[in-house]
Amino acid sequence: MANVLELRHVSAGYGETVVLEDINLVLSRGESISVIGRNGVGKSTLLATMMGHTTLHKGEVVLNGQSLDAVPVYRRAVMGLGFVPQEREIFPSLTVRENLMIGARLGPWTEERVFQLFPNLQERLDNKGNQLSGGEQQMLSISRALLTNPSLLLMDEPTEGLAPVIVEALTAVLLSLRDAGDLSIILVEQNSRVALEFSSRTIVMDKGRIVYDGESVTLRDDQERLARLIGITE
Repeated sequence: MANVLELRHVSAGYGETVVLEDINLVLSRGESISVIGRNGVGKSTLLATMMGHTTLHKGEVVLNGQSLDAVPVYRRAVMGLGFVPQEREIFPSLTVRENLMIGARLGPWTEERVFQLFPNLQERLDNKGNQLSGGEQQMLSISRALLTNPSLLLMDEPTEGLAPVIVEALTAVLLSLRDAGDLSIILVEQNSRVALEFSSRTIVMDKGRIVYDGESVTLRDDQERLARLIGITE
C-alpha cells in the first residue's frame, strides 16, 4: 500500500524557535491515526508544519510521493491536504452554502454526501456562519474540508469546547469517516478517550518529539502507562 504521507527527520517551529525535533512519521493510504499529548507539546505544530504554516528547519514532508518543502500553502490544498483548524475559521458573513462551495473541488465528496453526515447543515443552508451554534460551526468546518476532496484530512481538536452530547455525535461521524476507507486522517485530540476509540494506531507527543507510536489498544488497556506518557503523573 502506497504511503500518503512521510515526515523524514522533520524539525520545525516558528521563526528561529524550534518546536518539533526529529519527527519521523509514515501514514499509509486510507490509514487513520490519532495524536495525543499535553497542551503545548507540539501537536498542533505538527499539523501546521504539514500545511506549511511553520518554518521547516530540517527534514522533508512528502505528500503522495511529492516533496512539499517548496510548495506554498495554497498549493498544498490542491495537492490533497484538507485541514479542519482548531478555531474552525468558517466565514461568519457567508451562508452555509457559500462556506461549503468556496473551496469545493470535484471528487467523491459532494454536498449530498456531507449532508448525509450532517443533516443539520442542509436545514441551515441560508444561515450565515455567525448564526450557527459551536457544534454546527464544527460540522461546517469538517464539511468544507471534505468538499476539497483531500487524500489526507488533518483535524485539530474537533471536539474542543463542545457539549458531551455533541461530542458523542461527532465521534460517530469520525468513525464513519474512518470506516469509509477512501480517506487518510490525522486526528489531533485532547480527549484521549475519543482519540483511542477513533484509531487503531496512536501517536503520543511530548516536548516536540514522538514518544509513542503504536497500538491504541495498548494504551486503552494500560491507563498507568497512558498517564505517564501524556504527563499526568510523574
